Amino acid sequence: MLSQTGIIKIPDIAFGSYKITDELTGGRSYQVIREALDTGYRYIDTAAFYQNEAVIGQAVRDSKIPREELLLQTKVWKTELSYEKTMRSIETSLRNLQTEYLDVLLIHWPKESPDDPDWKEKVRGSWRAMEDAKEQGLVREIGLSNFLPHHIMALQDVMRTPPVLDQLELHVGHMQYAAVVWLKEHGIRVQAWSPLGRTRIFEHPSLTEMAKRYQVSVSDLVLRFLLQQGISVVPKATSIGHMEANLHPAEFTISDEDMSFLLCMPSVGWAGEHPDFERESVDNRYLLNKG
Repeated sequence: MLSQTGIIKIPDIAFGSYKITDELTGGRSYQVIREALDTGYRYIDTAAFYQNEAVIGQAVRDSKIPREELLLQTKVWKTELSYEKTMRSIETSLRNLQTEYLDVLLIHWPKESPDDPDWKEKVRGSWRAMEDAKEQGLVREIGLSNFLPHHIMALQDVMRTPPVLDQLELHVGHMQYAAVVWLKEHGIRVQAWSPLGRTRIFEHPSLTEMAKRYQVSVSDLVLRFLLQQGISVVPKATSIGHMEANLHPAEFTISDEDMSFLLCMPSVGWAGEHPDFERESVDNRYLLNKG
């Protein structure tokens, strides 16, 4: 299924490549990307921070899949915020991915550090660079990642081009509902990273019981939960079986009652990352509240 967004059609399901490096896959990073392409993925999500753009670029080139059939999405890392740094990041990503243009380019995080007093100026410079890159034909669509509504508000008065999408950590037990509602109200597509909760939610008894009732896997259930809300997903997999399952989740409809239950589940599976708080302080706060 495709959704029309901006000037290109963006699939509802992308292949997530986070942590797909030789160091973490036992030297299989190239093979994993080729297997994803062979499985049928045509939308690949990466980032400068993932350190696998060059591997993806080579795998794409060797696949012989026509470039116009592929969507390559990458991100500018938070240490590269500012006009000049972002332009250099774009050039590096183009070179690594062996392509003349990027289909979608995102700013990975709004701040280099939670207490950076100059983050607004830096991120505005980055957005201007991305807009210029789009006008130059180096990028087709531009968007954001890990930006909450108040971060986007800081950009609105300088934007010539609105973001095509915002990628957030979203899954059962961590839905950031206020942000999702705001994004939809402003016509910004919502895309979920870690839609499977990094599999930490798979053993939750409520989810296993519900999946059993629908006669689907927990993976099918939690992906359908997001897709049914019009949220696109970026699941990651390193085995062909999981790649196929994520690309073709079971077609079924979750009832309104069960959707409400899933939306209201308490926090589970959160990665612990937040653009406005240090991870340590978030963890400490959680422990204090838990006590």
